[in-house]
Amino acid sequence: MVATVSNSVQTSEPPSPIACSIGIMAYNEEKNIGRTLQALLDQKSSTCVIDEIIVVASGCTDSTEAVVQEFCARDSRIKLLSQPRREGKASAVNLFVSQARCDVLVSATADTVPEPTTIQRLLEPFADPEVGMTGGHPVPVNDPRTFMGFAVHLLWELHHQIALRDPKLGELTAFRRVFRRIPFDSAVDEANMEPLIRGQGYQLRYVPNAIVRNRGPSTASDFLKQRRRIYAGHLRMCHQQGYSVSTMSAGRILQALLGCWRWDRRFFLWAPGVVGLELYGRGLGWLDFRFRKRNHTVWDVAITTKGAIR
Repeated sequence: MVATVSNSVQTSEPPSPIACSIGIMAYNEEKNIGRTLQALLDQKSSTCVIDEIIVVASGCTDSTEAVVQEFCARDSRIKLLSQPRREGKASAVNLFVSQARCDVLVSATADTVPEPTTIQRLLEPFADPEVGMTGGHPVPVNDPRTFMGFAVHLLWELHHQIALRDPKLGELTAFRRVFRRIPFDSAVDEANMEPLIRGQGYQLRYVPNAIVRNRGPSTASDFLKQRRRIYAGHLRMCHQQGYSVSTMSAGRILQALLGCWRWDRRFFLWAPGVVGLELYGRGLGWLDFRFRKRNHTVWDVAITTKGAIR
């Protein structure tokens, strides 16, 4: 009797696309929110699905909500949640988290524009069950030939260099639904997510090719508004949660600065000025936290960061 052996070829089915809910936090963003929404609708992906896009409009007094409603009529995935008054971005994020359907959530703002493959690249790391949060690579549209444009580009280049070594995630993030909310008094919402994710054993992943365009401040006053608020928020988080983001380390900042140093006249003259502005902003933030007890939950808007991103 001859035994016959049949060679069966086992074929594995391709992994299911990763479904996500995207939340867009908006306050008076009539000039750019249409571009943000269109960029999300135009995303190209074979590995992820945008199940819904939830816009949380917080106390808007311009035509932001009217623009969003036009998009709602065009695509049923887009939904508008209105907060009667401005309660801070953390409140908007918490409302989004409570209303979203998917297990993977994307947090964005209405003053940014992702590139066509950004969402796919941001979500691909979630195929690894150890990954709990990812962050995109912010690239400003400011003119680097001006001092403030140079300052904004240098700031985000330092952020990029540090995040490559020790992820610091901001501007556009994705995360697993493993927490119910972040602190309502947070002034640094993405940073407050990091310890909640890491504390449950998940990894953070910086995705440098997930490009998102943003606009930095074009005046020193607006620059300082942002930097003092962010530093005060980080100090508050360190005090409350015992967690510091990687960009709080002076050693990492110095290493990144030396790594991107260029021997040209503009860099040589302007970089020290940017460092001085940053130190001044951090000093104001330290005073706000240590002595003034100033709450940056609902922060002063940096007017020059608003406008259409092209």
